[in-house]
Parts: sequence; structure tokens; C-alpha cells
Amino acid sequence: MPGTVLTVAQQKGGAGKSTLAAHLAVALLLKKKKVALVDIDPQSTLAAWFEARRESLDEAAGGLIFESVTGWRAAKTVETLAREADFVVVDSPPHAETDARVAVRAADLVVIPTQPSPPDVWATRPTLDLAEKEKRPAVLVLNRVPPRALLTDQMAEKLGDYKVRIAKARLGNRVAFAEAMALGLTAPEFKKSSQAAREVRALATELMRVK
Repeated sequence: MPGTVLTVAQQKGGAGKSTLAAHLAVALLLKKKKVALVDIDPQSTLAAWFEARRESLDEAAGGLIFESVTGWRAAKTVETLAREADFVVVDSPPHAETDARVAVRAADLVVIPTQPSPPDVWATRPTLDLAEKEKRPAVLVLNRVPPRALLTDQMAEKLGDYKVRIAKARLGNRVAFAEAMALGLTAPEFKKSSQAAREVRALATELMRVK
């Protein structure tokens, strides 16, 4: 049976897409799963992160499989990795280009990060439309959540109008995420007992059950 493909997609920039993809991949890896991370975003954020990871850990990068690929090879790469890994996490381009459609089409589940602010909530609609057009299930993840619970709950209620699943686990606006990424790591590796680490682990556990 092929592995599960989780495509992290969001057409609006600044939603924390690449950070979420890296953290989700490593969280699954720490659950003793074989995980591949694929960067098909031309900005190559994850490619730079993975290089830092190899320097921080070693050439094996902690057992995480990584590929950076764009264009016509993207779909085939994801398909091949899905035959080898339990999970394939794909970081897709931020716009509705061909590569973004390929990434969504390859997904078993489209994971859409959004910050809990009105502009971010409004901007999520095109990504949801793309997932719907490709007939792929989607889940929204509230990311970079500020301490102001009232606004977050209001935005979550608004997202509920879109008739899409919203993950119960939320990721806060925490320094540990950025600090870990700078070292090629993730919060569960960098600060295992931090709130950021607990949030990522909870999200990974939840998404493993959603499809």
C-alpha cells in the first residue's frame, strides 16, 4: 500500500507553509514513520533548511528523505516516494501554477495553514477551491495563533462557513519554531518540552487519522 501524501498548500504568502511542512514531516518521523519531504516551491526554503539540517545532524539528516523538484518531474517524484515512505509531505508553490495543481492532485490530504486574521481567512478561499476542483479532501490548520483567543475563535467560526474540516490542534506564534528552523531542526528536536513541540506533536497525531 502506498504511503499517505500530505500536501501543504496556501496561495497566500506568509502563512508559514514551509515551516509547517518541515515540522509536520519531522513530527511524523519522530513517531517512527518513514517520511519523505518534497520541496516543489521555487523559493526553495526547505532546500536551504535541509542543508542546515545536514550540518546540524549529519549527512543522514536524522533519517528524513528529502527531494527538491519542480516542473514535469514533480508528480513522478511524489509517486515514487509514496511507494517507499509511510508519509510524503509536499511543500507546494504559493500560487495556482501548474506545480501547485500537481501537488494538490497528488495529495491524499491537502493541509492548508492560515493565520487567524480576516485577510488571511479571506485569502484561503482560492486554495480551498483548488482542492475542491481536484477532488481532494482538505483540512485547515490555524497557524501563528496569537494569545488573543477571542479573535482566533471568531476567525475559526468564519472558516467554519467554508464547510471544511478545521484541525483541533493549533500552532501558536512561537519563537521556538523560527529558532529551530534556523538550525535545520524543528521544535520537537530543538526544545522537546516546549509548548511549540507539544502543538506540533498534537497536530501530527491528528492528521495521521484524517483522510
